Amino acid sequence: MRPHERQEKILIWIAQHGGGAVKELAQLLGVSEMTIRRDLRVLEQDHLLEQRMGAIDVKRSATELAFEVKRRLYQAEKDAIAKAALAVIEPGMTIGFCAGTTTWTIAHHLGGFRDLTFVTNSTNIALELQHQGWSQIILTGGNFRTPSDALVGPFAEYTAQHLHTDVLYLGVHGLDVDDGISTPNIQEAAIDRVFIRHTERVIVVMDPTKWGIKALAHIAGLEDIDTIITCDNPASRLYAAKAMQKGVRVVLAQPTGSKIKESEGRNA
Repeated sequence: MRPHERQEKILIWIAQHGGGAVKELAQLLGVSEMTIRRDLRVLEQDHLLEQRMGAIDVKRSATELAFEVKRRLYQAEKDAIAKAALAVIEPGMTIGFCAGTTTWTIAHHLGGFRDLTFVTNSTNIALELQHQGWSQIILTGGNFRTPSDALVGPFAEYTAQHLHTDVLYLGVHGLDVDDGISTPNIQEAAIDRVFIRHTERVIVVMDPTKWGIKALAHIAGLEDIDTIITCDNPASRLYAAKAMQKGVRVVLAQPTGSKIKESEGRNA
């Protein structure tokens, strides 16, 4: 296992279980305690871990993980989702990106197209698009919110109301087949709803851990979603069947690089 893969597993374990236990992590990953301590130092130097009450924890803002931590989690899955998401893009489109690490990954992979315009409330996504060579980038403005580094609030919503996109890529904290998509933050839910009302096509992009989760703030029901792109695993296949019954198209990407599986509901 490569060091960055092992460090990702350490981040996931600490995020799920709390402060890292060196001995337990060493046994879990089949390496020495010295190797785990070295990985923890690297993650702390990268500002992905921090000391809390004498214990090591992932960097958070309130109860949410920081953007840089979330960006490092499930990287293979996010890369596969991003590559599948690019299939709908055509020259001349206006592309909307809601703030999030999976949507950021799409921006990171966005190359080989021409004449695209972008609308986003994410400073990170805007900077990544610029880094990839794009120039037609519109930021909504608004109040800057960490940990997602999203622009939110009345000004952001006002701007988004006056902008139309051909396709919207939307990351979520959770997707429940009956209750729809949600996020822990009320202000982000509000700006997401505005983006949804002003696009032709809504594509939810999420790793499979988001299935079945209901967060504090409701964004939209499945009737407002055209396509869900996630990764293929047993949970995804189970939930995909239920989502299809509600008329949603589901794309199951393969992190290993094998062919994308697609389940069809209504046309996207």
